[in-house]
Amino acid sequence: MKLGVFLPVSGRAAVPEVLTDAARQAETLGYASVWAAERLVNPWEMKTPYPYKDSQQWFVPPDSPFLEPLTCLAFLAGCTEKVSLGISVAVLPYRHPLYTARVATSIDTLSKGRLILGVGIGWMVEEFEALGLSIKHRAGMSNEQLEIFKLLWKEERPRFAGRYYRFDEVSVSPKPVQKPRFPIWTGGESEAAQKRAAKYGDAWFSYFVKITPQELAARFANVRKWAAEAGRDPAEVHFCCCRPIDITTEPVPQEEDTLKGTPEQLIAALKRFQDIGVEHIALQFMVGRWPERREKIEQFAKEVMPALRG
Repeated sequence: MKLGVFLPVSGRAAVPEVLTDAARQAETLGYASVWAAERLVNPWEMKTPYPYKDSQQWFVPPDSPFLEPLTCLAFLAGCTEKVSLGISVAVLPYRHPLYTARVATSIDTLSKGRLILGVGIGWMVEEFEALGLSIKHRAGMSNEQLEIFKLLWKEERPRFAGRYYRFDEVSVSPKPVQKPRFPIWTGGESEAAQKRAAKYGDAWFSYFVKITPQELAARFANVRKWAAEAGRDPAEVHFCCCRPIDITTEPVPQEEDTLKGTPEQLIAALKRFQDIGVEHIALQFMVGRWPERREKIEQFAKEVMPALRG
């Protein structure tokens, strides 16, 4: 099972020196991937419930710095050599698919084939409104984008005519270094999201949802079932997720849907993900200040990761 780590693309740590250090640290410590979170607009007032916390409260202050994630990955392509570069997740309706394709192929080229494009359809009403978009069309827009990504590098002169996007013959060059293109990991926990991953994704990318590994495995079984129904080889859809994690100095009561505890407790918890077939987990260390988070990332690499390599 491969392990990745989220980088500090928001807050006071979101500066070039820290990002460079964080990415190089992760690469040196043996993490397989580094991840940049997505946020294009920080509304001063937000009424939309945040779906990935029990409190349903969005946790980033509106005046907190937040860097654009694809730009961060392009920057990090020049600062690293082998670690994969992921976005978790690009909200597809926020960008035109031809623009996303151009940026993504540029990052894949500059990194020599290390991009992972995590995608989703979004959840924050205020962000859609600020960008002049209707959230009620997000699923249809996203599905059309994924159809477009299927054909852009498959056909020599791709064209598309849909409800939301339309263009005559175009060329998107250079082509991605990875073949047939960079991997697209499709997120979302709803049945519709899982069917979207089954039809279009190279992986189902489960987000910060609190469910047990057994429940997660059952959902992925449905993804593979729907992939077969869509005429795909179910083995083409990989099993990936991202989860918050917290390392403690003393043992804490264990909950199957939470990654929190001593290194020994985390080894046992993560092995349950490994046992159900999860191939890649992106971890967000739940420590507010970067210096302390950096220490936790290093501790995890030294005390937990070796036990998960075999």
